[in-house]
Parts: sequence; C-alpha cells; structure tokens
Amino acid sequence: MDDVDAFQAQMAANMYHSGDWVTFRIDGIRYFDKAPLKYWLTVPLYAVFGVHDWVARIPTALSAILLVWAVMRFGRWAISEKAGVYAGIVLSTCIGLFLFTRIIIPDVTLTLSIAVSLFAFSRCQEEDEPNPRKWAYVMSAALACGVLLKGLIGLALPVLAIFAYLLISRRCFRVETWKRLYPLTGLLLFLAIALPWHVLATIRNPPYFDFTMHGGPGDYRGFFWFYFINEQVLRFLNLRYPRDYDTVPRFLFWSLHLIWLFPWSVYIPRVTRLSFRPVDRAGRAALLALCWISSVLLFFSFSTTQEYYSLPLYPAAALLLGAAMAFRSNSGRLETRIVAAIAAAAFTAIATILVLTKGLPTPGDISSALSHNPGAYKLSMGHMLDLTLSSFAYLRLPLVIAGIACLIGAIGAWQFRGERAFLAIAAMMVVFFHAARLALVVFDPYMSSRPLADALNRLPKGELIVEGDYNTVSSIFFYHEVNPLILNGRFFVLEYGSYAPDAPKAFIGDGDLKQLWAGSTRYYLVTKQRSEERIRSVAHGLPLFEIFASGGKVILSNQPVSGS
Repeated sequence: MDDVDAFQAQMAANMYHSGDWVTFRIDGIRYFDKAPLKYWLTVPLYAVFGVHDWVARIPTALSAILLVWAVMRFGRWAISEKAGVYAGIVLSTCIGLFLFTRIIIPDVTLTLSIAVSLFAFSRCQEEDEPNPRKWAYVMSAALACGVLLKGLIGLALPVLAIFAYLLISRRCFRVETWKRLYPLTGLLLFLAIALPWHVLATIRNPPYFDFTMHGGPGDYRGFFWFYFINEQVLRFLNLRYPRDYDTVPRFLFWSLHLIWLFPWSVYIPRVTRLSFRPVDRAGRAALLALCWISSVLLFFSFSTTQEYYSLPLYPAAALLLGAAMAFRSNSGRLETRIVAAIAAAAFTAIATILVLTKGLPTPGDISSALSHNPGAYKLSMGHMLDLTLSSFAYLRLPLVIAGIACLIGAIGAWQFRGERAFLAIAAMMVVFFHAARLALVVFDPYMSSRPLADALNRLPKGELIVEGDYNTVSSIFFYHEVNPLILNGRFFVLEYGSYAPDAPKAFIGDGDLKQLWAGSTRYYLVTKQRSEERIRSVAHGLPLFEIFASGGKVILSNQPVSGS
C-alpha cells in the first residue's frame, strides 16, 4: 500500500479504534477535508477481518464490480442485450478504471452512486414503468450517498445531467415529469440520509456558520467553514487554503480521455452513428449519456481538476461505446486494425527494451535506478517519466507479461472481426493489467514507506519523528501504528486542524529536534536520503546513526542499534 492509499486507510483505522464516526483525526489532529461514507464502509470490515491493507481495498473493489454490473444492466434495459454486455466489457477493461481504482479514493464509489441515480431516473421516467415510486426513491438515496461520498459534487453532477436532458428533450416543464420523481418524499429521504452527519459534524466542531471567502495561516473556523466554504466553494474557484493540490491543464483533462478509455476510445467515431433523438428508450438513454458526459466535462472545465475527477463520465461513455459496438458489430474493421497496430507497436517496443536491458544488474530496489521529475507528478502517470533504461531491468517479468498481452491483442484484433475481435482486445487488457499489477509490486519500495515501517517494528522501542508532509510517509503509521512528531511539516493536509484549540502539539522545528536528540530517550527520524546531510548539520556534535534505508528514505537514530 503506497503512501496515498495508507493515509485514507489510516483514517478509517483511527475511526475504528476511537469509535468516533463524526470527526476524523490523523495524528490526533482534526481532519475535515473528506466526506465520511468511504470510511464508514471500511470500519465494519476492519471489525470483522482486522486492520489490514487488503481489507481497506474491499470497498473500492466491490464498488468497481457493482459499477460494471450496473452499467451492464442499464445498457441491457435501455438499448439491447449485446450493448449492455459490450458496455460492461468497455468499462471493466479500459485503462482509466484500472488506474484510478489502484488507490483508495472514493471516486469509483461516487461514480457508482451517480450511475445508479441516473439509471433510476431513467426507469422512473418511462411511461411503461409499473413502479416509478420505487425508482424515484432509489435515485434520491443514491444522490444522498453521493453527497456523503464527495460532498456537493455528488449532487451537482447528476442533477446537471438530468436538468440538461430534460431541457433538450423538452420534458422539463411537463407536470408528469416531476410527479414521477416524487419530489417531496424523495427530498425527505435524501435529507434523512445526507443531513445527520453534516449537522453533527458542525455541532461538534464550532464555530458553526462562518462564510468568510478566504483563508490563511493560523485561521481556524470550525467544520462548516472548512468543509463547505473552503473545501468545496473556494476549491472550485482555486482559492482554497492550504493549496495542497495541483490542477491539470484543460487541454490535457479533455484529451487524456483517449488514453483513459483506451483501447475502446478508438471506436468513438462509431458513436456518431447512434440516434440521440428521445423518441424511444435507446434514444433517450443515448441522449442522457451525452448530457451526462457533457455535464462532467463542463463542470470541471470551470474548476480545478485532476484526471480522475472525470471518472463519473466513464459509465456514460461505456454505454455509448457499447451501443456503437453492438450496432453492426461486424463493421468497424478500421478501428479494430488500429488497435492491432498499436498493440503490435507496443510489443515491438517491449521486445526492444528487454533486449537492451539483458544482463543489466539490479542492485537494491528500483528507486536507485529512477530519475526524479516532481514537476510531472501532478499527472496520474507522471512517475512514468522517472523510468530510465536501467530501471526497466527491474521490470523484466512485468514486461514479458505485457508483451504477451500486446501480442494477444495484435493477433486477435488483426485476425478476427466483430465480437471475437472485441473479446481478444478485452483479453489483452486483462493480461496487461496483471503485468501492471506486478510492476506496481516492484515499485512498492519507491511509492510506499512500508519497508521502513517493517524495519521500525523490528527495532528497539523509541519515539518516532518524521520530516515533512505527513501524507508522503503515511504508510509508516498504518503499518507501524504510532502517532509521530512531525518535523517542519505544519502544512498541507494537517495544517488547518493543527490550529484547533484542542490540537495536540505534534509539530516541531529544528531547534526542538536538537533538544530531543540530545536527551536520553531513543528517537527515530524518518527523512529523505537527500535530506540526511541537512539533518546532520542540525544535529552537529550529537550522535546520529543511519539505521535503515529504502526507496530513497532513511531511518536515523540518536542511539546505535546492534547490527545497523
């Protein structure tokens, strides 16, 4: 589990140990950035199976499975049996769903809630639907879950899609449209699910209602201001403080969908052949999917954004692609040949890399062979720019399996047509994802701090200090289970909560470090290897021992350890 994952997993673990399901804390410090449902889904699993990394991944995995099932069912109901199956294949084997469910973020569960809400909306609006009340309530419950997963955005995205669809289809001002939504009882259900946590969190974390439209160092205005004003309104406007996030340029945000939806994005031109006229169920579903995609893209075009923010449009894209692939499925030979050509080129590149890295040594872990390009890390695959030729020597097995995957895709997509070609492409992606998983295992010492946590668990007991941003080494605290002191790290995720009146004194400076280091208590300090010289200058004249190093990070101590 890398450090991004571990931070979220630790949040749920703290909730499990403390029994407080309302106010989240990290290192004893209040944390108001996130909505609660993703943690609520994890805590009962910890109670049953224990606090383990694989347990923390269960909600994400189940959400992805349920999302594919929901999209398949939507497609089968609205378009055709084959379109539903193809939509499920597209969604489950596109690069984006794999990449953005690798880490524990609520976006795939949010996407599930949005997909369910829009499916339920479609069902309750059909004149031949025998029980529109049931589907209207499913929609209201799904919208409330979306709010509990990611705040107001869980409501805004589906509502924008619905409103756009109703305007374009000229149903917005029909009384029957709103009657079938059961707005009064639906609103009550929505509030019954979504409101209680927000009320409790506001009451327990005063001051209550502060609408100040700016923030800064030392400001503490309680839960309401941070969660609603700072985290949602000011972040949308790119005015949030602290600014612990990056934003992707608009052109990349839009164009990268050709990669996130690959290999099926090559079939996008076939979508233009579909009918979007709302004269039958298939046309209405296609129009809703188009409004769905447009709402997500336009919303985030006016906001700060990351690539994975567009995950909620993937089900709509899968529905349209599935319908296009089902329409005259034996056509589209050109698109299939393009996939074959890309797979063949990838196979050639992989074979070349394997030849060039033959015989190269692989000392230590892969971190020693990587370059560093922090300016690219705002992108989800930015770390790929860290790869060097020598680093590929550590990835020989994943490369071989990826080469086999590309060979399967190249031959199958070139040789077959229609359904058999689609299945060959899907098989390519399944094997390729397995190769990617193995590659991530190799990257674990670089992306995760678990080796350091394992080392700390073996060492004699002592107090722990970490330097810098808590988030960058958070897997230490998940696997080592300790609240550390934080050296020069009062910024980003823990800064706001650190100014609460009851916040623990978790942050120290260089002067405090030198004073602690000179005492009789054993201390361990985790820092980056490139910062070791700076620490030595701070502790000048005091004992300093290097205990363990991994992934570009090091454990230092003021007392020796036998064998270090």
